Amino acid sequence: MSKEIGERIEKLLQAKNGGNQSELARFVGVTPQAVQQWISGDTAPKGKNLEKVADFLCVSRAFLSYGVIEGKPAKISTKGITGMVVEPGPDIQGIVPLISHVQAGEWSEIIDTFQPGDAEDWLPCPVRHSVKTFVLRVRGESMYNLHGEQSFREGELIFVDPERQPINGSLVVVRLDDVKEATFKKLVIEGDKKYLVALNPSWPQRVIEINSNATICGVAIFKGEAL
Repeated sequence: MSKEIGERIEKLLQAKNGGNQSELARFVGVTPQAVQQWISGDTAPKGKNLEKVADFLCVSRAFLSYGVIEGKPAKISTKGITGMVVEPGPDIQGIVPLISHVQAGEWSEIIDTFQPGDAEDWLPCPVRHSVKTFVLRVRGESMYNLHGEQSFREGELIFVDPERQPINGSLVVVRLDDVKEATFKKLVIEGDKKYLVALNPSWPQRVIEINSNATICGVAIFKGEAL
């Protein structure tokens, strides 16, 4: 992805000021060497630096990072940014934030004040989702089941929609009242009882009964990798 970002920076710089890297470096507050590394694809701007680069080039972070505008693939032409593409891209539905497990547990409280720089990254989601959707990185091996129909390795990304209604069998992100961070488990509903189940058959305390002591933060709607 760093190479693609570098190519977009180079083309946009050329269109804006003839490719003057020093102006961008001064605006962002980095060395010209750092800008050259971005353009060459050795590294990529992140966080506040990414925001400043996008502001300087008058584009969105989503376009700079993923080449999409309003969820649709776009490219840079001699007349500026156009929605015309040479080859069809994925049907991106939107860009959503990659957040921590602590942020996921507090999502309903912090979403209204959440800023672009508060996310670890912003990733394209290829399925329909609400505006509250976020991405979480799977931690641990509790949801890993080598021989199961569903399995999630540590480090894999899950897209979570807080507005999706959880039902029996849903994969949910849940915050227990006595734990600050959210956890990822399968929801099982039997009558008036609810359980969180780890997919790993050998996981200790694989089944936990929940009631009013748990808050479901969202339902997993897609598993994917950063592009």
